[in-house]
Amino acid sequence: MKAWLPLTLTLALSGAALADTNCKYPDPPAPVPDGATAPKEAMIAAKNDTGRYNTEMNVYLDCLKAAQDKLTPADASKLKPDEKKKIDDQIKILVAKNNAAVDELQAVVGKFNEQLKAYKAAHATPAPAQ
Repeated sequence: MKAWLPLTLTLALSGAALADTNCKYPDPPAPVPDGATAPKEAMIAAKNDTGRYNTEMNVYLDCLKAAQDKLTPADASKLKPDEKKKIDDQIKILVAKNNAAVDELQAVVGKFNEQLKAYKAAHATPAPAQ
């Protein structure tokens, strides 16, 4: 049974590395137009593109999580220190990729929301005079 552990670990490590390479980072959305001057159609297109990016980024984040789950051994106590270090290093890379992707997503959505606010302010109808 002990002979299978290194083989299983090797397959798990190579499978996790392959799983990570299958995680496709989404194409970024087109730059958001200036909300103060953009027509409604341009803002709708930006909303749709940002929504696409958000959806694809969540798929990417799920893929990273799945790769991390595949790396995590059921019983880490049976691992040799060098094997555990390799797994820990791979997990650190996946966590760093996850954190960077979340930061990027928040920045993209934040930029869109800023321009949407500017669009709404520029196109607000004044309240009727009494």
